[in-house]
Amino acid sequence: MTDRRRAPLSALSTLARRPRPATRPALTVAPPVPPVVAEPRPSARIVDNAVYSAGRRVATPDSAAESRAELDLGEERLAWLGLYRPEAAALGELAELFDLPELAVEDAIKAHQRPKFERYGNTLFVVLKAARYLDAAEEVEFGELHLFLGADFAITVRHSESPDLSRVRRRLESEPALLAKGSEAVLYATLDAVVDGYRPVVEGLDKDIDEIETEVFRGDPGVSRRIYELSQEVLEFQRAAQPLTGIIAAITSGFDKYGVDEELRSYLRDVADHVVQVTERVEAFRLQLRDILTVNATLVAQRQNEEIRELTEASIAQGEEVKKISAWAAILFAPTLVGTVYGMNFDHMPELHWAWGYPLALVLMVGVSVTLYAVFKRRDWI
Repeated sequence: MTDRRRAPLSALSTLARRPRPATRPALTVAPPVPPVVAEPRPSARIVDNAVYSAGRRVATPDSAAESRAELDLGEERLAWLGLYRPEAAALGELAELFDLPELAVEDAIKAHQRPKFERYGNTLFVVLKAARYLDAAEEVEFGELHLFLGADFAITVRHSESPDLSRVRRRLESEPALLAKGSEAVLYATLDAVVDGYRPVVEGLDKDIDEIETEVFRGDPGVSRRIYELSQEVLEFQRAAQPLTGIIAAITSGFDKYGVDEELRSYLRDVADHVVQVTERVEAFRLQLRDILTVNATLVAQRQNEEIRELTEASIAQGEEVKKISAWAAILFAPTLVGTVYGMNFDHMPELHWAWGYPLALVLMVGVSVTLYAVFKRRDWI
């Protein structure tokens, strides 16, 4: 947890906020105006907007300004606004109405933040990374969630489909006693929803790793790429889940200082236990994938060595055949040469008219052939 000083809101002047009045007037009814069809204003990004008293919804304002005005009508009220991918102007309006810290608003606008917990005076800013497993694609989808929490307000900013904060809201509305504990109850319920969303991801990754192990020993040529992609998902999941340990530790360290309800303390400890279980499983996945990658590399090397050995054996066998062919060609060449020479039938070849010429030619051909055969046989060419 970091505690940064509240910066002035001058840098947010580009967010098109309306000037803040010196005192907040009571909600008045505007004079009727002709209906005008226009593009949705930035506040149209507000998914749900409610004001609670004693844990029960007492108003559903149409705008953030009305929510701020509702808080002035009674004590112990809580305004809970849920936004989905809001524009900068919408966040600028909320920053003006609820006096949100500038640095935190800038982070919420830019998104792509790492999970963290920061305290700006009486305002908490929390960034969480949600995850969900997509069965069809067999991959993990990550989302980002920002929370601004004050004494009488809770603002959630989602930049992805997960987590489903409507379920979180319904759960708290079904437990007024829990919601009556204020914005800290919203923080607990949101943390619990995010961590519970990790469970299907862990199960999906576990199933994918089992499938990869089967593919590795089956010799699937595309398994190396899948191991790499799954390793990246596990690392991303680890970056999302591991910081929650420090976030919850920072929250629990302020229990006594900020007088957190004892029931909420026990709930947060339970969430912390679940986070530890998830981080341990994710670390085990990372090590398991590293070992699988090593085994796959070894098996690939073995298969390559086997292929090289087979190619070498085939080459050696071909060499033996070439030697045999060459030896027999040499043996047959000797009688062919003798027969060719004496088959030319020139008149001045005395051996043609000699009585022993034919037997001598046969003996010469057989002798040379036998001699060559003995030589090649001795050298294992035949």
